[in-house]
Amino acid sequence: MNHVFSSDDLGFKERVETCSISVSDFDHRAHLRLAYIYLVDNSIEVSNNLVREALNRLLRHNNIEPTAKYHETLTKAWLLAVNHFMNNTEACRSASDFIDKNPEMLDSQIMMTHYTHERLFSDKARKTFIKPDLEDIPTYG
Repeated sequence: MNHVFSSDDLGFKERVETCSISVSDFDHRAHLRLAYIYLVDNSIEVSNNLVREALNRLLRHNNIEPTAKYHETLTKAWLLAVNHFMNNTEACRSASDFIDKNPEMLDSQIMMTHYTHERLFSDKARKTFIKPDLEDIPTYG
C-alpha cells in the first residue's frame, strides 16, 4: 500500500492536533480524513491511539467532556474500515482522493451492517473496543 497524504492533509492534521479546528467542522468526512492520514504511516493500533489522543484533546479544548462524546468502538471500527478500503484501493495522493474513490465510506450508517444498535451504542462500546456482532470488518496482516 503506497498511499500518501498531501500538504493540505498535513495542515489539517496539525489543525486537529493543535485544536485549531472547531468541533462543529469535525464531521464524518473529517474523521475519515484523519484516519487515512494516520494510517498512511502507522499501524491500526498506533493510529487508534493517535486519533483517540487528538479527538480527546480537541474535545477538552472546547470544554466538552470526552467521556460524553468520544466513542472507542466507533473510532477503531472506522480505522479498520478505512484500512480495509486502503488495502483495496490503488494508491492515492491525498485523503480527498482516497475518499472520492470510496464514496460509500461517507455513509456514516455503514457500521450498522457490522453491529447491532444495542451493541454499538452500549456503554461498554463507548469505553472500549468491542468486535462486531453482525459481520466482521476485514483485517490485514
